Amino acid sequence: MHIALVSVLLTAPLFGAATTDTFHWSGNVPAGQEIEIRGINGNIHAQPASGGSVDVVAYKSGRAIDPSTVGVKVVEHDGGVTILAVPDVSAPAAGDVNIDFTVSVPAGVRFVARTVNGLVEAKSLDADTEAHTVNGDVVLSTTGAAQGETVNGSITASVGKITSPLNFTTVNGAISLEVPRGASAHIRARTKNGPIQTDFKLPVHGQFPAQHAEGVIGCGGPELHLATVNGSISVRRNKRFTKL
Repeated sequence: MHIALVSVLLTAPLFGAATTDTFHWSGNVPAGQEIEIRGINGNIHAQPASGGSVDVVAYKSGRAIDPSTVGVKVVEHDGGVTILAVPDVSAPAAGDVNIDFTVSVPAGVRFVARTVNGLVEAKSLDADTEAHTVNGDVVLSTTGAAQGETVNGSITASVGKITSPLNFTTVNGAISLEVPRGASAHIRARTKNGPIQTDFKLPVHGQFPAQHAEGVIGCGGPELHLATVNGSISVRRNKRFTKL
């Protein structure tokens, strides 16, 4: 795997403004392999790459301490590349540093995003995609398969195929999922405080607001699991995607 560029730019604070620190990595990740981003505090945005290389920019900022106390590490492995935020444990306020990642993902490269406090947004990708956060929304769209997980936030996802079990779960938030026209799957959906709506002929059981639905769409197939505690669930047909 070839690393094309790694650079860091530090901007000093001015009149109490936040210090900023920018990290940039670019490299070749072959189709079929994975680019994974692991953040802590901050959003993760992914978009299609214009060329064949992965491009990652991490914008670090902090007011209490120098954001350089949180580093960004690049780990190459057999399956691709992992880029992760690494706080300096000797800095007592390192958790106050915010890192927002922007990632350009080539077609065919799997994308995985993990953070704790922040939004995960990955739009118009062309490979399997995963998003995991704790406090933040998840927004996904891909021609591949996708999975999303949060605790305090909503999930909005559009998938292009269902060829393996897929999970979309939250605690406090709604789930809105679009699947391909003609999709085949076994759907299990459950919420304790919210309605369930679907374009498919799935029986919805339970007395509102606690509802659950289970059934087969198309010819059946992998399990599509959707669960929330406080929020609605919507499963719709997406006419743009016909892949299964």
